[in-house]
Amino acid sequence: MSQTNILFASDVSIADIPGGSERVLFEQTRGLVRRGYNVHILTRKPAGNPQCFENIAGVKEWRYDIDRRNAGRFLLTTLQNGKFLFEKLQNRFRFKCIHMHQPFTAFALMQSPLSKNIRKIYTCHSLSFEEYISRNRKPGTAWGKMLFFIHCCGRKHMEKKVLHQADHIMVLSRFTQKKLRNVYRIPLHKISINPGGADLKKFFPVQDKRQIRKKLHIPDDKFILFTLRNLEPRMGLENLILSLKKISEEIKDIYLIIGGEGPLMEELKKKARQSGTGRYIRFTGYIPEAKLADYYRAADFFILPTLELEGFGLVTPESLASGLPVLGTPVGGTEEILSLFGAGYLFRNTGPDAIADLIMEKYKKYREDISSWNQLSEKCRKFAEKYYSWKRNIDFMENIMKRETEKKSPIVMHL
Repeated sequence: MSQTNILFASDVSIADIPGGSERVLFEQTRGLVRRGYNVHILTRKPAGNPQCFENIAGVKEWRYDIDRRNAGRFLLTTLQNGKFLFEKLQNRFRFKCIHMHQPFTAFALMQSPLSKNIRKIYTCHSLSFEEYISRNRKPGTAWGKMLFFIHCCGRKHMEKKVLHQADHIMVLSRFTQKKLRNVYRIPLHKISINPGGADLKKFFPVQDKRQIRKKLHIPDDKFILFTLRNLEPRMGLENLILSLKKISEEIKDIYLIIGGEGPLMEELKKKARQSGTGRYIRFTGYIPEAKLADYYRAADFFILPTLELEGFGLVTPESLASGLPVLGTPVGGTEEILSLFGAGYLFRNTGPDAIADLIMEKYKKYREDISSWNQLSEKCRKFAEKYYSWKRNIDFMENIMKRETEKKSPIVMHL
């Protein structure tokens, strides 16, 4: 299928990579370009970016205008402009396969008759309406509640239509696979599990953390916990901050670095001050791509305190590839990854006490025994190499594309 035109339809852009959805899209499209495919992305213009077209690492990203003044205009311009741009591109490039990420742009292009005879694959990161509910607090007024309900139903309707019209669906975890079956009644034979990965050349361990900590202005005499999250309610960061109160009563050299931005930034800082844990925490804000790998390498443990909807979490394989052990809540894809890694790395629940107890247990085990920590770090790296490379993800995706376009018999991926 080399030199074949492939279209990715997405609601995010790879011009900036603030989260997991953008990372998966970037790695998959760039990986196919390296294998000789002509890869295009159809997406809406990101806020503040007026460019209609950009070539990014060989991936041709085409963008349509949207009106963000209200939800009605947003949806209408998405459907109109997304469909129009798709037809313009299809007439020019004759795509053999459409690979969809997220439902809005995908729903728009599916309104075009030109899309009907093209094989379609959908990568489902999470359910759109559940993400909306999680990220937005339910309004208190009757009118607000009605609009909230309409938003949820609209997202659910579009996503259901796109999923059922797709020829095949890929998910990153059994957790998401189960949701598709329960919520949208997608038959199991139509869904494949294709876990996300880590850039093994970018994320790798180091033996001596001192120079990296010095460069990042991280104290060298502390036991460093690191987390990288969008600062929003479902991430459970309040519980992680509260856990430090119990931890700091016994351990004085603990230090937590919270990376990322989001609506809860000021609220979380206030929580840290009120709980008396502020001196044990640093909020970095957004961490640029160029510095991210060093933050992983500088830490002793990565902490994933998610409350809900952790479809996969690319930070987990990135941490492990960096030789950084991960402690996480038993939620979604995190439970799958860490259970496969070994016993003893999942908190017993999502509460502050459970988080504190396991962190203290690991601290006592590894603080004074650097050789055993080094062995654990090596195990993390080998585990990531075996299960979570982007090459493995793209190999599987390419096989799905070939099967769908050439109508080959089903394949199954096992972990």
